[in-house]
Amino acid sequence: MSIPAAPEPRPSIAAKSYSPNATYEIKVWDVDFLQGVKRALKARIYQPQGTGPFPVLLDLHGGAWNNKDRHANAPMDEAIAKSGVLVVAIDMTQAPEAPYPACVQEASYGIRWLKSKAIEWNGDSATLGVLGSSSGGHVAQLLGMRPNDGRYNVHALPGAPGINSRVAYIATRSPISDPFARFKQAEKMKRDHMIKNSTTFFNPWESIHEANPQEMLDRGEKVELPPLLIMQGGLDDNVIPVIQEKFSAAYRKAGGHCQYELYEGCSHEWVAEPCEATTRAQNMVKGFIAEQLAAGRKAI
Repeated sequence: MSIPAAPEPRPSIAAKSYSPNATYEIKVWDVDFLQGVKRALKARIYQPQGTGPFPVLLDLHGGAWNNKDRHANAPMDEAIAKSGVLVVAIDMTQAPEAPYPACVQEASYGIRWLKSKAIEWNGDSATLGVLGSSSGGHVAQLLGMRPNDGRYNVHALPGAPGINSRVAYIATRSPISDPFARFKQAEKMKRDHMIKNSTTFFNPWESIHEANPQEMLDRGEKVELPPLLIMQGGLDDNVIPVIQEKFSAAYRKAGGHCQYELYEGCSHEWVAEPCEATTRAQNMVKGFIAEQLAAGRKAI
C-alpha cells in the first residue's frame, strides 16, 4: 500500500500578496522585548501601513557579539519594510555582559515572541524569516540549523508554550559562518580587537567549536537547513570570502539551498553606506524573501 504524497507547500495570503517592488509608508516605534542579563532589551518595529497581513522578518544585529543594538541595520530594515514586510529588530545581550549562548537564547525567544505578536502588528507569523549581519548572521545560522535546541529555548514565552523557534528562511550579510577560522585569520593579521571579541564571547573557549555552523556540518550534526542567502563583500578582511565559499559548499552538500553572492569591491559593512551595492543588497534580500514566500516556505 502506497503512502499518499505530502501536499505541496502553499503560499499564505501574505506570501501571495508580497511584491518586492511595492512601496508602503511605514510606522516605526520601539517596544519592550525582554529583560536581558544586565539590562532591559528593546525591539524596534517597522510596520507597513496597509491592508496586510504582511510577511514577517526578525533582524539580528552584528557587532562581533560585543557591541551594537537594534539600530545597527536600520537602512536595510527600512528598505525591506517599505516593500511590505513587517520587520522587527531586537537588542541582544553583548558578550561583556554575558558570553555565549546568552544572545542566542534571546534571539530564540525573539522568534517565538514575534510569532506571538505578529497578528497584533498585522503580520503573518507562518512567514517569519530571520536576517542576520556579521555576528548576527552567526546567531541566525545557529537558530535556523538548531530551531528547537534546549540550550537555546530557555526563556519561556508566557501564554504560548506551543510556539516553536523554526524559521522559513535565513538571509545574511557577512555572517561569521566559521568563528574558529575567523579567529585564526585574526591571529594571522594580528587584529587584537577581533581576537578579544572572540575570546570574550566564546567562554569557555571550547564553545567556539560547539557553536560553529561550519563545524556542525563537518561533524555531521543532525541539523535543519532552511533556505539560506549569504551576501559577502569581496574585500572583506573581517570574514574573508574563502570562509563563506567553503560554508556555502558544505551547506549545499548537506542538502540545503544556499545562495551565495559575492559583492566585488565591497568591505565588511558596505550596506551601512548609501551606494549602488547597498541598494543591490537591499533588492537581493527582498527578492530572496519573495522567492521563499512563493515557494510556500513556512516557519512552522
